[in-house]
Amino acid sequence: MPTEDGFAREFESQRGHLHAVAYRMLGSPSEADDAVQETWLRLARHDVEDVRNLPGWLTTVVSRICLDLLRAKAARREEPLDHPARLESGAEENEPEHEAVLIDSVGRALLVVLDRLGPDERVAFVLHDLFAVPFDQIGPIVGRTTPTTKKLASRARHRVRDADATPELTAQRHVVDAFLGAARDGDLDALLAVLAPDVVRTADAAALPAGVATTVRGAASVAEETVLLRRRAQVAALALVDGHPGVVVAPHGRLLLALTVTVRGDRVAGYRVIADAARLRGLSISLLPG
Repeated sequence: MPTEDGFAREFESQRGHLHAVAYRMLGSPSEADDAVQETWLRLARHDVEDVRNLPGWLTTVVSRICLDLLRAKAARREEPLDHPARLESGAEENEPEHEAVLIDSVGRALLVVLDRLGPDERVAFVLHDLFAVPFDQIGPIVGRTTPTTKKLASRARHRVRDADATPELTAQRHVVDAFLGAARDGDLDALLAVLAPDVVRTADAAALPAGVATTVRGAASVAEETVLLRRRAQVAALALVDGHPGVVVAPHGRLLLALTVTVRGDRVAGYRVIADAARLRGLSISLLPG
């Protein structure tokens, strides 16, 4: 039987795994840290002689802590505190370097999609599809039977990956990817190459700095504006938005803006920037296939 010191050492060996689970469930590094710390406190208060499988026990505990937090957030219907203008104002850094690395390792688009799942769906999907935890172990965590837990994960999986790769989607993805890459680099020539001459950019007023027109026409004007607003592209990712390749802008992994993009041939013919909270909630957003 391991000693308490032995359990402490084993906990430290599991800390990285626990943080990975918590981060994918909560989408916040600081909240994941808090969930892991609470897991340690619960272990310290628990009779260690009752623990036969510490890694499994720890995963169960951190998952229940995360589930409680997710349910509390859902009950409060929290809205993001960020405002699009802050990305250009310099009022705050987009993301600390360690957080940006963490987000990139998980996938910004995945975090956006996971954030749109219900608490039970998110926990079931993360544990089973991302960490291969069996359904019969997940069921007691979410308070469901094994068959119902399978249905939760299946429903979440469908929402996360909502389409199969097709030649048309793949072609459109390449165009939107080229647009996003040029926007990130602030490369005016590359933007002009991927934008149709008669491209139209429309946007919700809330998405724009004061004084910027809600409609801009022509490749030169759209490209110049895109270069000026390039900070947004640094926290953006490709996603399937309402069934077509588009872009999500998600500082700290939380959806702030979405771009619905119209592709014509090998050019971007137009795109709309959506910032209204109600409209964002109404969008279908999933991972691009392939």
